[in-house]
Amino acid sequence: MDFFTAFNISASALSAQRIRMNVVSSNLANAQSTETPEGGPYRRKDVVFSSIPTPGSFPSILKDKLNEVSVVEIVDDQRPFKSVYDPYHPSADQNGYVYYPNINIIEEMVNLMSATRSYEANVSVIKATKSMALKALEIGR
Repeated sequence: MDFFTAFNISASALSAQRIRMNVVSSNLANAQSTETPEGGPYRRKDVVFSSIPTPGSFPSILKDKLNEVSVVEIVDDQRPFKSVYDPYHPSADQNGYVYYPNINIIEEMVNLMSATRSYEANVSVIKATKSMALKALEIGR
């Protein structure tokens, strides 16, 4: 594998994890949003990843094994909203229930930590690849 392929694979993962962190941050920021422009409470969002073949030339033995990651879509979580009885809340319905987003703060924090760790791992891969490229250049001296 050439250095640029390794950089491209890690860069695609960095980009995908950055999008994931942005979506999780949006979920956390809207954990108490009972009204949205679309109507109703905020609906939790999630990222769908997909692997795509790495472009470029590489020996045919490993060509199908190297894949970059991409974000296919950002989907709404279809779990039901949380309902809380609070008849004095401005968003309460006629029965006194307020519907809150279907967001579990603990789940979102775990997702954020996972995305952060994946991001850090890919930064480490880029640093290691850069180090190998520099060592290869030193051999040529």
